[in-house]
Amino acid sequence: MQSRNPVLRHATEQAKADGGPGALAAEGQSAYQAAGQTVPTAMSAEQLQEMYDKSGPYAGAVRGGELAMTLNDVIVKTALSFVVLLAGAVFGWYTVETMPWLMFVGLFVGLGLGLANAFKKQVSPPLVLAYALAQGVFLGGISRWYYEWAATATSYGGNIVVQAVLGTLVAFGVMLVLYNTKIIKVNGTFVKIMMVAMVSYLVIALASLVSAMFGVGQGFGFYGAGPLGIILCLVGVGLAAFSLALDFESINQAIRYGVPERESWRMAFGLMATLIWLYLEILRLLAIIANNSR
Repeated sequence: MQSRNPVLRHATEQAKADGGPGALAAEGQSAYQAAGQTVPTAMSAEQLQEMYDKSGPYAGAVRGGELAMTLNDVIVKTALSFVVLLAGAVFGWYTVETMPWLMFVGLFVGLGLGLANAFKKQVSPPLVLAYALAQGVFLGGISRWYYEWAATATSYGGNIVVQAVLGTLVAFGVMLVLYNTKIIKVNGTFVKIMMVAMVSYLVIALASLVSAMFGVGQGFGFYGAGPLGIILCLVGVGLAAFSLALDFESINQAIRYGVPERESWRMAFGLMATLIWLYLEILRLLAIIANNSR
């Protein structure tokens, strides 16, 4: 299945240019035969790839001596990116009151770097870390703003930021379990439905942003319009959560294609962008609930 994710598409296209799964399958078949074993005639490219991974002379590496990406590579790069993001968030949290404009700088710089990382042909680790830092400054500032605003709702209990972080972690864990147990299957139909849903939601979100500038929904746009706002936020949380399944599939496909280890930075970026989106949706949902409890 051809992925519609630009992050994965860059990685897999690079893998194909280096030989791709087709070449690996042919090498795997030769390696299997060299070992004195018969290769079934009706095996798929994926099965031949798996055979090669287990018995081929270059298992665990790609041509040119460059190691192939592994799951551990993605985990390490993602963790490093989130350390940088957390540092930016702490800075944004403590500077938003004295320099509120810095939060918006982080937002727009982060958006620009996000587009650059998504469509850049050659992944750049410094740009990925710069994106994490910029988005961290924005997240820290807007989290502080939501926190202080929700604190004025005396009938609402709990720290809205802590709750949003916990909600994001829980959603991540649940989606990982659902994906690994194959309860959620990322196939062509799933991808098409998600693409249509996300584009539709993007249109609504942009329209809501414009309306918020004119005071609709107490500054929340459509999201602050009572029950409709809660429904839209729930849809946003659901889409962001299900997008994690697309990220998991992208990582698995990239590993299966044997993309170079450097592409783990691109996978870390894609996963980080989805988690940031999920956190913001949960944070906004909790803010609306706090507003309605006044």
